[in-house]
Amino acid sequence: MRLFIAEKPSLGRAIASALPGEIQRGRGWLRCGERDVVTWCIGHLLEPAEPGHYDPRWLKWRLHELPIFPEHWELAPKNSVRDQLRIVEGMLAKADTVIHAGDPDREGQLLVDEVLRYCRYGRPVERLLIQDLTPAAVSRALNQMRDNRDFRRLSHSALARQRADWLYGINLTRAYTLRYQQQGQQGVYSVGRVQTPVLGLVVERDQTIADFEPKPFFTLTINCDTPSETPQSFEARWRPDERFRSAMDEEDRVLDRKVVESVAEAVQDQSGTITDARFRERQEAPPLPLSLSILQIEAGRLFGMNAKAVLDSAQNLYEKHQLITYPRSDCRYLPEEHFSQRHDVIRGLCGVAPGLTEFADRAELNRHSRAWDDEKVDAHHAIIPTMRQRPAGNLSRNERRVYELVARYYLMQFFPEAIHREGRLDLTIESHAFRATETGVVAPGWKELELRKKEASEKPSRALPRLDKGNEVQCRSSEIKDRMTQPPSHFTDATLLSAMTNIARFVADSELRKTLRDTDGLGTEATRASIIETLFKREYLYREGRYIKATDKGLDLIAALPSAVAKPDMTAVWEATLERIRQGEGDPRAFLGSLEDQIRELLAPLRDGTTMGGTTHWAPEQTGVHCPQCRSPMREREGKFGRFWACSRYPQCRGTRPIEDTTDHADGADQAPTPCPACFSPLIRRHGKKGWFWGCSNYPGCRQTVSDVDGRPATAGPGPAG
Repeated sequence: MRLFIAEKPSLGRAIASALPGEIQRGRGWLRCGERDVVTWCIGHLLEPAEPGHYDPRWLKWRLHELPIFPEHWELAPKNSVRDQLRIVEGMLAKADTVIHAGDPDREGQLLVDEVLRYCRYGRPVERLLIQDLTPAAVSRALNQMRDNRDFRRLSHSALARQRADWLYGINLTRAYTLRYQQQGQQGVYSVGRVQTPVLGLVVERDQTIADFEPKPFFTLTINCDTPSETPQSFEARWRPDERFRSAMDEEDRVLDRKVVESVAEAVQDQSGTITDARFRERQEAPPLPLSLSILQIEAGRLFGMNAKAVLDSAQNLYEKHQLITYPRSDCRYLPEEHFSQRHDVIRGLCGVAPGLTEFADRAELNRHSRAWDDEKVDAHHAIIPTMRQRPAGNLSRNERRVYELVARYYLMQFFPEAIHREGRLDLTIESHAFRATETGVVAPGWKELELRKKEASEKPSRALPRLDKGNEVQCRSSEIKDRMTQPPSHFTDATLLSAMTNIARFVADSELRKTLRDTDGLGTEATRASIIETLFKREYLYREGRYIKATDKGLDLIAALPSAVAKPDMTAVWEATLERIRQGEGDPRAFLGSLEDQIRELLAPLRDGTTMGGTTHWAPEQTGVHCPQCRSPMREREGKFGRFWACSRYPQCRGTRPIEDTTDHADGADQAPTPCPACFSPLIRRHGKKGWFWGCSNYPGCRQTVSDVDGRPATAGPGPAG
């Protein structure tokens, strides 16, 4: 039996439709003819095992038990799809050959590979890469299958990413949540290697705007004439030089009106000379077809759609309607073989979007743009329309918008370059430099297909007189304009996605910035929308109109975090490392080993109670065990002879105590830590809104509290809630 394992049911049905033979339907599978069976995952059927699976001590959230580093990684079935996993397991036991039909990306490779490893499947596995769910495209893909071993590095990269995110998220989320709970806060403070730097971008932008102090600045524009019988006039703007540096800010804006007035007076009615004249017509090639990030950015800018809405619409167009190719693509190029399909693709898009027929009729289908380039296409290609001429039902407003945007960028490839008119005159009057510019579109070409917001429509500037270097001009009048500096705008969905995609812009280190220009930025094409949505669900972000802002919870967390966690540098370098693993140039074990060292460094200040983030001071964790030398709380540590209690002030204090000796010799008397009356875990002294109280160390699993009496837990009844 030949078994196809698709990533999701819709892909499984598309494969079954393209296979020969009558289709027999079963629960969780489709039989095609005598030989082939198609089954599917429903996203990930497996997930990394929870910490308590490895060690019962890790069931409880306790700071002294961190870090959590599994010695041997294990996967566990996801409860919601356990039945489908059993179906796939049963099919694998009968299969002679497996066809891996996960989506053509990192996660798609991993989610089928991990099922094969979990079920210990050891027979041949082939890889089926499907970009387009139309029957013709699936049939072509079935004739181009490859050995799944060719993609093992992609799987290694995905696995390294999965384990790294688990280690980072589990350890830092537990650590910061416990610390905040000790300060009387409620809820979980999740920390992630991508979500947290994205939150950091928003917090930094909000703080920049809040701290911004507007300043007045001044511009000078003069009106010049050419000395002739039919003078031609034009406007030029003053370009202050270093003589006026003391009156300028870092962006060369003049802040002193008297300086501008003195220049205006000096040049009034004076003649000057053209020092440079440049006029040209510039050709602009059409933009490449869309990747998911560019689609999300453009749909957000033009239609105000958030990232998730764009992704959901694109996914429906791909799976349900089969009108576009695979949407979770980070590529903007197309295979050369797709050029031969252009007639059928354009015929299809005219059927779905008849409003584009006028442009389709004028398309120059022999024009071969730079978009078709085999060398720049990897596992998937740019998002383009399919040959299908009608949707499977009515399209929603968002689906139609997304489809027409994809179709327009495809049609642009068959339109000529846009031709721009550009001109520049540099002139000097009384030793002061001025510049006049002109712009305009001579021939729109592909720009006829470009959608523009009304307020962003370009107004061509007034044409300049065609002067040459050395020609004379005369200043007839001048105008000083009072302006105010403006803060940057709050992020929107479009600008936040753009920031995540082009993260190098937000990195101060010049060498690191060069490295990051070659990476995919924060997150991947497939995950950016869900990362932003996660920050909303966890109450770190909120919307105000179209703007995205940080909540007080988000501001507090970023203030408490070290910059290595809150800034994008580290996670973007991770993506570069994962890409090297995918290319066979990186070692996933070395990557995870260095990450474990980094996590230890990040946890040390939290456990020792030192300053975090430059502003937040944490109290040492209250474990119920105190140092025999300095009375500070003690924490569990691992030594060459096993686990022991160590002073939280190490290395300033080197007090230790055996793990079984949990007596506290306060005031010369022995006292064992008081057990929780509900679950018998040790009680911890905490400070809440109503003062000191004792809470269960198993919080949030157990919420029992006990009153504080002279620094000791009362034996009767619960205390005030923190």
